[in-house]
Amino acid sequence: MSGFEQSLVFAIDGGGDFLSGLMAVGSGTVIAQLVSFPEHNSLGLFYLETIRYLGCGMFDEYKVMGLAPYGDPDRYRELFAQFYELLDSGGYRVHLDRIGPALLRNIQVRRKGMPFTQQHRDVSASLQEALERIVFHTLRHHRKATGMTRLCLAGGVAHNCTLNGKLLYSGLFDDIFVQPAAHDAGCALGAALMVSSELGRPAPRERLPDVYWGPDLGNEQATELELNAWSGHLDIQRSDDIASSAADWMANGAVIGWVQGRSEFGPRALGNRSILADPRPAENKDRINAVVKKRESYRPFAPSALEEDASEFFELPDGTRQLPFMNFVVRVREAKGNVLGAITHVDGTARLQTVSRKTNPAYWDVINAFKKRTSLPILLNTSFNNNAEPIVQSVSDAITTFLTTDLDGLVVGPFLVRKRPASLQDWSALAASLPPYASLHRVRSHIAPDRQETVCEIRMGHSAHSSMRISPELFEILMRIEGEASLGSLFDTALLDQAKREDLVKELRLVWELRGVRLHPLHAACGHDNVQSGT
Repeated sequence: MSGFEQSLVFAIDGGGDFLSGLMAVGSGTVIAQLVSFPEHNSLGLFYLETIRYLGCGMFDEYKVMGLAPYGDPDRYRELFAQFYELLDSGGYRVHLDRIGPALLRNIQVRRKGMPFTQQHRDVSASLQEALERIVFHTLRHHRKATGMTRLCLAGGVAHNCTLNGKLLYSGLFDDIFVQPAAHDAGCALGAALMVSSELGRPAPRERLPDVYWGPDLGNEQATELELNAWSGHLDIQRSDDIASSAADWMANGAVIGWVQGRSEFGPRALGNRSILADPRPAENKDRINAVVKKRESYRPFAPSALEEDASEFFELPDGTRQLPFMNFVVRVREAKGNVLGAITHVDGTARLQTVSRKTNPAYWDVINAFKKRTSLPILLNTSFNNNAEPIVQSVSDAITTFLTTDLDGLVVGPFLVRKRPASLQDWSALAASLPPYASLHRVRSHIAPDRQETVCEIRMGHSAHSSMRISPELFEILMRIEGEASLGSLFDTALLDQAKREDLVKELRLVWELRGVRLHPLHAACGHDNVQSGT
């Protein structure tokens, strides 16, 4: 899907089928393998083994990549040099067994949830530098040996957009393509392409323009019906110019949810299931991290820029105009860094998405409308979800996430949505149900080394490690639910007074925020929610 007739192909992953990657030459429809990399030589596992000692695990690699610019690679460069060797002919060897003992001797191991120290930041920087050094060593050799001037990257490590950006700036290749779901999820796309080809309908050999292939938002009438079902909690207004209305909100300081059309394939929000905000105030980054996403404060947010204006604000290599998939970190122009405080990382870079009017006119329109008001053709863009679940898909998902975060507004199709102060009666009119992955437990637990008591909890999945404590009163209420039940009827059956009902609504809202329970209008059957609610 690169559109290249010929290119070098480098797959870099953790592991699978005893391999961690390969180098190949693609020509026409043929991929000729040059060399493969065994699992014990895995760059993905090299990264993963190191971040274990930073309190991170599998799928946390991107967090460490974001932490690396806060560190100094000099401090542990010599230590990391013991973990790998650069060999002739672009080869390399990693020594996974050396990493743990060496880090245990040289750093204070971080447990999950502990603060990051400068030591941890420096380890992150050294790790990122080591990865880049190995990859560049391998690619330089094969670039020279094959004469290929273009590169395709695949595998989970290809989501290391800092590495990708440095490759882009290096001039080693004239063009680089990274499939936007380069990790294991990309196998779905590969399988579809393979079957299509075998059925005699190969995909056009053109550059992939977009990945808006997910579930569609639905028609306007269905969207309005679903929003109106929450009328006790939401104020809903239809706009004839939704881009201008949303831009007005953001220009006046609002942080909004933006839901349009089909959702994006891959791990990046690309403007159809996004949280959007003004990219200028640095406090927008802090606010979204703290009260919306509820994640680490150092983590950067990405900019979405109009394709035709991007080079004015970002240093793009010659010939680069389109970076539609947020796969490359680029430098923010020095004169613009102070202006773009919410999306400029500590090292003066940003993970850029360029937005084309042709591929996503609705998203282009809202950025352009913001430009008309502020002279900035850029918005802060992050995935529309909280820290408890994946990106939203449906209208129902969007409403739930909106009501359980501190977002100022929600835009769904042509509708502007604000929160309305809901009364106890409004909450009591909602139905409650348990998600498919949640179960209720009453267990004996140590509350002190020599003391046990009975506690009530909701477990998310099969493990007691993923559980939340709830009050005995809420436990009894939830135990009465068969399928779904209105909160009002549950409260009536339990003969609760108003004060106790209000207390239970407050507790339910906290549990709902963590997705331990579902709250929804009574007529909204479970089938309305997308399958993601059960993951």
